[in-house]
Amino acid sequence: MRLTTALTLVLLSGTAVNAETLTLYTSQSPEIAQQTVDAFQAKYPDIKVEWTRNGTSQLLNVLRAEIEAGDVKPDVLLVADTINLGQLKKEGRLMAYPQAPVGSYDKSTYDKDMTFFGTKIISTGIAYNTEKAKPVETWSALLTEDNKGQIAVPSPLYSGAALNHLHSVVNVPSIGWEFYEGLAKLDIAPEGGNGPALKAVASGLAKYGIIADADVIRAKAKGSPVDLIFPKDGVSFITEPVAIMSTAKNADGAKKFIDFLLSKEGQELVVTQGNLPIDPSITPPAGFPKLSDIKLLPMDADNAVATDKETREKFTKIFGG
Repeated sequence: MRLTTALTLVLLSGTAVNAETLTLYTSQSPEIAQQTVDAFQAKYPDIKVEWTRNGTSQLLNVLRAEIEAGDVKPDVLLVADTINLGQLKKEGRLMAYPQAPVGSYDKSTYDKDMTFFGTKIISTGIAYNTEKAKPVETWSALLTEDNKGQIAVPSPLYSGAALNHLHSVVNVPSIGWEFYEGLAKLDIAPEGGNGPALKAVASGLAKYGIIADADVIRAKAKGSPVDLIFPKDGVSFITEPVAIMSTAKNADGAKKFIDFLLSKEGQELVVTQGNLPIDPSITPPAGFPKLSDIKLLPMDADNAVATDKETREKFTKIFGG
């Protein structure tokens, strides 16, 4: 383990530096990232993976500094959401990989220009405290006076999943900006990320929360009084996409890494790690619905990049920022 840049990242790597070294930047947790790298290297023992992990925002800050210095280190990125990759794509910093084995995967899980590819489904649904609240069927059903001040909402100005959710639902007629305006009328103040929102619901401080699926399902399995609703009008989702940098020194190794993540073996690893696979033929983890049983709300990453500034500004205005 060693330090790499001024922003103190954790670097876990093979020690050999040669033509077959693959450099990965990822926002996966250290435990999950180690599992991913170990599984890949078991399949490709001749490729040594050097990997750095941190939150997506921190990783992108480092990458921006490297771009400015003309010394881009990663061959491949595996991060939380598509908006950041959409921005890199717009700047021409991602390599297209038309031969990526997307098979029959839902087209909403990968870039139409084949520059980045979703590896799993992490949806955002409605969590509720089973002792204080009843399940609802739609997003708008939350907007009742009984729920005033009782809905925990992560802020899209802080959380990548919440920002993805915002961009996804504002263009859905049955949800739209009216949903956020309704939350504001109920004195809801979005803040922080998924963790604090889940704690608020689990403790009973909030009756409902807008939270990522796996967090709720794991908490329920551990005995927390929470459950998750997948509203019938759809759920937003992030895909933990993977992409090859246009400056990649080991593009062939990066393509093999993508091939592995999209393969049946890679998708089975996703299940082992406790997330919903994008391969609909693979049985999801316990507690998750089948992919075919939920309605996914796709997000146009190119449009999200183009409208991100005005979307954030409108959100801030609604909640009195």
